[in-house]
Amino acid sequence: MKIGILMTGHAVPELQERAGDYDAMFARLLAGRGFEFETYNVVDEQYPSAPDACDGWLITGSKHGAYEDHPWIPPLEEFIRAVYASGRPMIGVCFGHQIIAQALGGKVIKYPGGWSVGRTEYDLDGETFALNAWHQDQVTEVPQGAEVIGKSDFCAHAALVYDDRILTIQPHPEFGPDIVEDLIRLRGKGVVPDDLLEGATARLDAPTDAARFADRMAAFFKKGA
Repeated sequence: MKIGILMTGHAVPELQERAGDYDAMFARLLAGRGFEFETYNVVDEQYPSAPDACDGWLITGSKHGAYEDHPWIPPLEEFIRAVYASGRPMIGVCFGHQIIAQALGGKVIKYPGGWSVGRTEYDLDGETFALNAWHQDQVTEVPQGAEVIGKSDFCAHAALVYDDRILTIQPHPEFGPDIVEDLIRLRGKGVVPDDLLEGATARLDAPTDAARFADRMAAFFKKGA
C-alpha cells in the first residue's frame, strides 16, 4: 500500500542530520507494516496530481500555523477536501490534525493556555495512550460531521475521526524521546516556558504507546483496502 506523505514543514537541520526529516520519522514509525511511501513537499509548493496518486495520505507536523497566510495552505486545504470526497484514507498529525479540521470547517487558534510538550496521557476511545506532544495551537471548533475520539486534560479535541475516512491526532507518535530531547535543546529554549521544558525532560525515560498507535494508524489505512 502506497502512502503519500504531505510534508508541511521541515525538521531543523541539526535534527535532520541525526533523525532525518519528518517523512523519515513516519517511515520508521510505520516500518514493517506493509507500506511504501512517497513524499510531497507541500510546504515548498510540491503537490500531488490527484487523490488517487496514492492509496492513502498522511499530513505531517509543521512549525507553521494553519491560520497563517502562506501560499501553499489554500491548495493543501483544497486537496484535503478532494481526498475526503474521494473516500481514500487520510491521517493528520499535529499540524496535519489542525489543517484538516480547518479545511473541513473547524477552527484552529494559538491556544491562550500555552504549550503542551513531552510525554502526555490521552484518553482515546476509553483507552489511555501516552504520546509525545509539542504544540501550542489547538483545534477549538470541531467540523460538522467529525467525532472527538481523544482528549487530554490540556487538549479537549486531541483526536478526531471523520466518517471513518480521516483520522487525526494532536500529539506526535513519530517523536521518540530522543527527538523530544533534541527539540527541547534546539527549539524549546526561550519559546516554551522553562518549567514545561523541565517537566518534559524529567519524563523522557517514561515509556510511550507510539508503537500501539502506529498499529492503529496502519489498521486505519488498510481497512478499506
